[in-house]
Amino acid sequence: MKVLVTGGAGFIGSHVVNKILAQGHETVIVDNLSTGRKENVNPNARLFNLDIFRDDLMEIFTAERFDFVIHLAAQTAVQKSLDEPDYDCRVNVLGTVNVLEASRKTGVRRIVFASSAAVYGDVPSIAISEDTPVLPTSFYGLSKLVAENYIKLYYELFGMEYIVLRYANVYGERQGVSGEGGVISIFTRKFLNDQPIDIFGDGGQTRDFVYVGDVADANYRALVSSRANAVYNISTATEISVNQMVDMLSLAVGKGGERRYLPTRQGDICRSCLNNRAALKDLDWQPEMSLADGLAITYNYLRR
Repeated sequence: MKVLVTGGAGFIGSHVVNKILAQGHETVIVDNLSTGRKENVNPNARLFNLDIFRDDLMEIFTAERFDFVIHLAAQTAVQKSLDEPDYDCRVNVLGTVNVLEASRKTGVRRIVFASSAAVYGDVPSIAISEDTPVLPTSFYGLSKLVAENYIKLYYELFGMEYIVLRYANVYGERQGVSGEGGVISIFTRKFLNDQPIDIFGDGGQTRDFVYVGDVADANYRALVSSRANAVYNISTATEISVNQMVDMLSLAVGKGGERRYLPTRQGDICRSCLNNRAALKDLDWQPEMSLADGLAITYNYLRR
């Protein structure tokens, strides 16, 4: 099969590309390299440097004729979505519609979409299942939810299969310092440079941290699964506070660090932990990496 990965030069996308290539499938990347990096690109994949909302995206789809699309290209920073909601909408909503139209017109069989736990908003119940009411508290979460609804309607109107993967907080090698899961990358760099750790709020806010290699595996399984046209949480189903994560990171690094507590940011979620039972059952997927081991791998990668 022939697979397009939008955002395939980025943190998560490059791991997804490596996974698909390892399974023996032809892989093409569309990435504007705004946050992705050429050095992340597997030499066995072909890269088109392009914005997903540009009209000439259609030319690539027409020439290449993809069987499947994994759509990861996105604006992923909550604060940027609040500061520039028009840009967030253009990338995450209009860009997705452009990908969907090009897919529909060229006969793509299935689209796998990278969504986010941010669509749920601040939910008091833990763990959050796929049928939990969605009440995003940021324009980033809202734009991901709107994109999900476009994808579902494309299936209902045109029959194009989909699987939506709602990621928890992803971390691991090649991660930058922005986006939903960037806190681990940011804190690790702070440890390495002997700088204070800035924590927004009291550190009691919780997250569900999932390793990027496990997320890449979930994307591949979504390509080949017979259980399409559904939404799946991709998570460890483990709730951990930011303070606890910093404690574990300190053990991985082998030293402590100064913590500075700052005011809570607008749009930040207090608690987040996703129920992953549907993905375990329907996608035959499960997270393999423990947080302690994943933090050690991330630290050693950034140290090198």
